[in-house]
Amino acid sequence: MPEIVDTVALTQALIRCASVTPADGGAQGVLSSALEGLGFRCTGLRFEAEGEAPVDNLFARLGHGTPNFGFAGHTDVVPVGDAAAWTKGPFAGELVDGAIWGRGASDMKGAIAAFVSAVSRFLGTRGDGFNGSISLLITGDEEGPAVNGTVKMLDWMAEHGERLDMCLVGEPTNPGELGDMIKIGRRGSLSCALSVDGTQGHVAYPHLADNPASRLVGVLAALEAEVLDEGNGHFQASNLEITDIGIGNSATNVIPAQASARFNIRFNTEQTAEGLLQRLRAIIEQAGGEGLRYRLDHHVSGDAFLTPPGAFSETIATAVESVTGRRPELSTTGGTSDARFIKDHCPVAEFGLVGRTMHKVDECVAVADLEALSAVYEAVLTRSFAS
Repeated sequence: MPEIVDTVALTQALIRCASVTPADGGAQGVLSSALEGLGFRCTGLRFEAEGEAPVDNLFARLGHGTPNFGFAGHTDVVPVGDAAAWTKGPFAGELVDGAIWGRGASDMKGAIAAFVSAVSRFLGTRGDGFNGSISLLITGDEEGPAVNGTVKMLDWMAEHGERLDMCLVGEPTNPGELGDMIKIGRRGSLSCALSVDGTQGHVAYPHLADNPASRLVGVLAALEAEVLDEGNGHFQASNLEITDIGIGNSATNVIPAQASARFNIRFNTEQTAEGLLQRLRAIIEQAGGEGLRYRLDHHVSGDAFLTPPGAFSETIATAVESVTGRRPELSTTGGTSDARFIKDHCPVAEFGLVGRTMHKVDECVAVADLEALSAVYEAVLTRSFAS
């Protein structure tokens, strides 16, 4: 019979590893030790890519049968920012006033510890075993470029015959209280960099120049005025937000030669990245006027996706309600997560801690929430392996 893993102690141990992307700081070693004590087979996976730092990842599996229940998460964290502004050490993992403090407490080392603890209790109730498998996909590249993390882990799994039947991602999904929200999809993200070329000249002789700033302002106004869609039953409307405008002209009497801007579109399942790009070019060319010279670069970090409400989301929702007394909303709001990669392999949903302090100074998690989340995960496992 495996020993029960202490949720609080494991959370503290993980926080004390300074695993700012792409560094591991020993976090996956701490996690592997806990998992191996429960009988998991742990495989460290280091991936590299030209121009990117190498990243350590961890795949762990318990059992050989099906269904194979997957849990996905990340041990990497964002930088602490101004360390002097923290009231507790960002990597101290202190337990004070009923909360654990430190970078990664809510996003998402606490959720990883809660899941491991839940597995240990689940195994304790099953005696000799259970029908199926439990797997963990833990990356060190979620908060970074996501090049050497989950995508390559999924490729490695496919090459080695490792298949998931469902996957729960432990991102902090709850905006206010534990039990508020399950994420069953995510909007896509299209980032664009637009540069407009003109002809430099004296402001007193505009007929001898071509002002790219004027053209750019008109284009941006047209882009912001465009209604992309009205959303649908599961998604809010797609939206475009301007994130930067640059000219770099220090002179007051010179028409610049170039003007640029960056913007991002978070889009729902009514759109595709390619369709949006075609639409953007048409708007730019019409609003920019005759003789417009421009360049539009883009990057798609993820497409919009939806795991339709069904047996998997109902299993999670029922487990959440049984522990918290709240019936969670099935939502697609927020930013992106590694669920955008996993959705191509199996049904995926997200449920984790309250996210009010994630990425902030004095990030923390209430012990009560941590223990309740572990109870939710245990209930999910029990329901998933009920037969």
